[in-house]
Amino acid sequence: MTKAATQPAPAPTPAPAHDAPAHNAPLAISARGLALTLGSSSAPVEILKGIDLDIEVGEVVALLGPSGSGKSSLMAVLSGLERASGGSLTVAGQDFASLDEDGLAAARRGRIGIVLQAFHLLPTMTATENVATPMELAGSKDASPRAREELTAVGLAHRTDHYPTQLSGGEQQRVAIARATAPRPTLIFADEPTGNLDASTGEEIVELLFTRRAETGATLLIITHDASLAERCERVLTMADGVIVSDRRTTNAAPAVEAAE
Repeated sequence: MTKAATQPAPAPTPAPAHDAPAHNAPLAISARGLALTLGSSSAPVEILKGIDLDIEVGEVVALLGPSGSGKSSLMAVLSGLERASGGSLTVAGQDFASLDEDGLAAARRGRIGIVLQAFHLLPTMTATENVATPMELAGSKDASPRAREELTAVGLAHRTDHYPTQLSGGEQQRVAIARATAPRPTLIFADEPTGNLDASTGEEIVELLFTRRAETGATLLIITHDASLAERCERVLTMADGVIVSDRRTTNAAPAVEAAE
C-alpha cells in the first residue's frame, strides 16, 4: 500500500483589507506592503511579510497573536522604533518609510506615546523627572508642572518625588502611562501593558489607559494576549507568522473624548 505524500502546512493567509473608512475618515496609520527583514544578507529572517493596514484617527485597536507572530515587531515599526525594510508607511501624517533613525525619533516626539510591559523608568530619576525628561528634551518650558499634573491624573499626586524602586509595579506602570500621555500624543502604543502585573492591578491599569485615551482622543493600539481585553476595543487584529490573518470589529465603540485640550 502506497503512503500518501505529506503536504507542508499552508502559510497563513493575510486577512482581506479592512473596509474603507466611512465618510473618508482621517487615518492615523496607513501601511501598504509593510515588511521587516532582520539577520544577515546570507541568512535573512522575514519578520513582517507585506502588511496592509489602515487605522483611523481615534480608533481603539487590539493586536492579538501567539508569541513570535510579529506583534511587537509590527508595533515597533508603526511607532518608529524600528525602520521597515520595505513598503510604505504613513503615521500621524509623517512618511515614516522615508525617514532615518534620527528622523523617526523627531517624528515620534510629541506625536507618539509608548507604554511597555517592563515600564522602562530611569532608576535615578523621580516619578516627576521620568515624566518630564522627554518633554524637556523636546524643548518644553513647562515640563515639570505638566509632569506633576499628569501624575495627579493617574492617581500619583502623593508619589511624584518617589524613585522607581520606591513604587509598586502598578505605580511604576502609572508613571509610564503618564510619561506616554503627558505630551498629548495623537497615537498611543501599549505593548502588553499588564504583563508584569497581578490581575487586580492589571485591571486598574487597563481602566486608566482607556480613561486617559478617552480624555485625549488619541488613537490607541494595544498588543495583548488577553482576549477579554481585546474585546473591549472596537477592533481586533490577529497576527500569525508575520501577517494579519484576521481583522474584525467588535460591538464596542471608542469612548467619546471627555476633556480634550
